[in-house]
Amino acid sequence: MERLLSGNAPLCGMAGLELIVRPLDYRSAARFWGIDDPALAMKVNAILGGTPAYRWEFVGGDTPDGPDDFDSWVVRTVLNRAGPLLRESRYLLEDELGVNSTRTHHAILSAIADGNTARGGVGHYRTVLEDAGLVVPEHDAFRDNRTTFRIAEPLLTFYHAVMRPIWTDLEHSRDATELWRRNQHRFTGQVLGPHFERTCRYWTRHMAGPDLFGDYPNRVCAGTVNDPAAKTNHEVDVVVFGLTDDNQRPILAIGEVKWGETMGMGHLNRLRHIRGLLAAQGKLGAETAKLACYGGAGFTAELTAESKRNDDVVLVGLADLYS
Repeated sequence: MERLLSGNAPLCGMAGLELIVRPLDYRSAARFWGIDDPALAMKVNAILGGTPAYRWEFVGGDTPDGPDDFDSWVVRTVLNRAGPLLRESRYLLEDELGVNSTRTHHAILSAIADGNTARGGVGHYRTVLEDAGLVVPEHDAFRDNRTTFRIAEPLLTFYHAVMRPIWTDLEHSRDATELWRRNQHRFTGQVLGPHFERTCRYWTRHMAGPDLFGDYPNRVCAGTVNDPAAKTNHEVDVVVFGLTDDNQRPILAIGEVKWGETMGMGHLNRLRHIRGLLAAQGKLGAETAKLACYGGAGFTAELTAESKRNDDVVLVGLADLYS
């Protein structure tokens, strides 16, 4: 179908409409699933993303009945050995790549899900996964030669981080409740946390608007900042760049993301230190860049008071992401 209108095809130049159908974004997915609680919506989205078919065709309209039902919902739908979601990730890879033997590609996806996201850690077979849209490269904000990779489909991430390591147990278990309890740390650390970071970057780029950081964000990504005095590097979850009329990209803000940890002054002071490093390196806009804390578990009273006193401190909670 993709070749019908391209190159020397007979229908080349005859298209009257190009309609690209993408998965629902996280806000639209929450509305589609009928989930009002932001934390619950984020957890469901971290597993199933924005594929509409999963709600009806795969789980028969079964949605979590509130935050306390999330664990039970995962067991009775995603980890149900009689349900279609359990093996959907395997079928996804076979359908997209058109191959029967996908062992190598599964190994690459597992490596990415385990946190080995650098170019050298995922092998040269990743190009096939990139071409299929299953793996997406992400460029470092401050290092042009540093690229990491992420799995584009949330269900594939969940499968490789949580399900694949215990696959035999899942196939033979009538009730996966205990399996899920023992492996929830994998979900939180390898699936939910990174998904929340990407969602915060998406919100900053496409939904935050110009008022929050003083200008329209033109590029939002993660970055690595060198700290020569401490002989270390600092990972920055969110780096916000603007765009001037002469095509320069000043730093509008840098931010840190935490899902299950209440953010406090320690997180803010870390960002202040990194901002100082960027200013010392001569990065455009660094001296006036705002400091953003994205907290899935909220903020301490001290940090909240600090944000009210200083305009350069921005706090973004779950409610902000969904409002």
